[in-house]
Amino acid sequence: MKRTVASSENTELHKSDTSVASYVPLANTAAKDLTVGIILWFFLGWAAGHRWYYGKPVGWNILFIITAGGLGVWWVIDLVNMIQGNF
Repeated sequence: MKRTVASSENTELHKSDTSVASYVPLANTAAKDLTVGIILWFFLGWAAGHRWYYGKPVGWNILFIITAGGLGVWWVIDLVNMIQGNF
């Protein structure tokens, strides 16, 4: 039967896997200001201004513009999601 003994080097290496770098948020996940999002939603909602601001995928933004915000339905859903923090 083979026995394995964990050395302190392996333990320290394992601990370094959970370094501070893993807790640093990515640049594109930075929180956006809700007030700016709602202002863009109100004035530039037809051009998906709020969606561009929040960094939504380009293809979906173009579809949003072509369909006039899903005939207004997606536009209202976007507002509700922004207020709830799910956008």
